[in-house]
Amino acid sequence: MLTLEAVTIRQDDFLLRAALQIAAGTRVAVIGPSGAGKSTLLGAIAGFVALTQGRIIWANTDISAQSPALRPISVLFQDNNLFPHLSAFDNVALGLRPSLRLNKAERAQVKAALVRVGLEGYEARLPSQLSGGQQSRVALARVVLQGKPLVLLDEPFSALGPALKAEMLQLVADICSETGATLLMVTHDITDARAIADQTILVADGVAEGPFETAPLLENPPEALRAYLG
Repeated sequence: MLTLEAVTIRQDDFLLRAALQIAAGTRVAVIGPSGAGKSTLLGAIAGFVALTQGRIIWANTDISAQSPALRPISVLFQDNNLFPHLSAFDNVALGLRPSLRLNKAERAQVKAALVRVGLEGYEARLPSQLSGGQQSRVALARVVLQGKPLVLLDEPFSALGPALKAEMLQLVADICSETGATLLMVTHDITDARAIADQTILVADGVAEGPFETAPLLENPPEALRAYLG
């Protein structure tokens, strides 16, 4: 269980409150108007955004004071967070050892992660030599390698075309099903939420609410969501 217990985040004029419980293994979309605080919510869970008050609890352990590196979390950002001077292999290997000093078994793990996301044979290529979809696969391979129980996606596939984005979302869903990972995904696309998320958190008017079952929420949205959907 991931629990946000009476969480408040205050930054200048921005205020966000959240009291959420997310069951382990659930796939959850995070939707709401631009600027409402969706990415801030994920940043707080990951440890990049400080809490003003409240606690974040995973598996009965308070992780609120842990550094991002120590939290049981992998994050996939919109820009994929790849280093342009490193090969696809080394970009993935960073998820295992930042020093890139891998033993034979660890090198095999990196290769297996690249195979899992369909990039066998692309190990030596730089990000500039890869398509947008292939870059997303490299970033996803790093998530696979880390094997963390919580996976946070902050619109990592928004720049991809509809068909490729659908393919990447299905790959994420398959990987989460295989590993039992809990997924939180920020998206502006309701189609993405329907495709991948069992449940949905609505962030609007300074509050993160839910999670709600996705289909009923989108079929009969509350006023804040209705305004967002137009």
